[in-house]
Amino acid sequence: MNRKTIPPFPAGPRGGNVILVTGSSGLIGSALATFLETRNFTVRRLDLRGTGDGFGDVRDRKKLAEAVTGASGVVHLAAVSRVITGEQNPALCRETNIGGVENLLDGVLRQPSAARPWVVFASSREIYGQQEKLPVSEDATPAPANVYAQTKVDGERLVSAAGLRTAIVRFSNVYGSSIDHADRVVPAFCRAAVTGKELRVDGAENTFDFTHIDDVIRGIGAVVAQFVTGVTTLPPVHFVSGVPTTLGELAAAAIRIAREFTGTNVNTGAAIRNAPPRAYDVARFYGNPARAKTLLGWKAEVSLETGLRRLITDFHEQENILNEHENGNANAAAGDLRKKGGAA
Repeated sequence: MNRKTIPPFPAGPRGGNVILVTGSSGLIGSALATFLETRNFTVRRLDLRGTGDGFGDVRDRKKLAEAVTGASGVVHLAAVSRVITGEQNPALCRETNIGGVENLLDGVLRQPSAARPWVVFASSREIYGQQEKLPVSEDATPAPANVYAQTKVDGERLVSAAGLRTAIVRFSNVYGSSIDHADRVVPAFCRAAVTGKELRVDGAENTFDFTHIDDVIRGIGAVVAQFVTGVTTLPPVHFVSGVPTTLGELAAAAIRIAREFTGTNVNTGAAIRNAPPRAYDVARFYGNPARAKTLLGWKAEVSLETGLRRLITDFHEQENILNEHENGNANAAAGDLRKKGGAA
């Protein structure tokens, strides 16, 4: 991550420097927590996968009220973040994504008015649904096409109506870490390409705007900097590259880069299997990044090609370590057998 892009933050308006990050163990939350700590913030973590004081469920109103007390700001990332999970368990999705926002806002509003933290709410490009006009701007009318998207629309409305210092940030197909959900499309394609497995493409012509985690963290950091310097409220802003990529192109690029990585350009065994698009997926999206540029001086810097190469490198290194470990165990087992044979 380029940590020189955003300068050190000035002191907050009340001298506070504690930021609560919900969803702090996720792809974005873990990277953001580290980013903020390197800029002298005290980060208070809250996540179902957290430990000690960092463990918590946003459905627990009391826990959230405790977590926001004394914080100067909140970045609310915690959510059921998978479209497919929302379709499979809509009740959980609503309880977490809408109920969690209600609990957070209740905790913030219970603070003395002079001590209420600002709130950055993490939303999604899913709220736009299938727009006729591309690229999509932030002012497009929401047209949620699935349960997850509707919960994000409802969450945005709750945050906007709370009467607090708030910002809404919308993410678009964020990728860039090998520890992300294994079945998310970018890590799934990259891992399969490295290991010679099949890449199942659900809708080869479906088109999305992929954004690297490093760029997203810079964007959130720029929003936080606005609040620290006294900005009251920001309009919704999405972090997008503005570059459309089909799933078919993504899969082909992953295989090509994985083959090049060997230095021989040989066939790794990975192959693409095309399947029909899922009924609840948006078919085409890419966004207009102009507002982020104007408002925050932000633009995507990590190209998809560069991001894929980084991720495939990570997966390749992990695969080498795994193979070395397995080979070591196999050699040790063979040695044990030889020793036993000699003893007999």
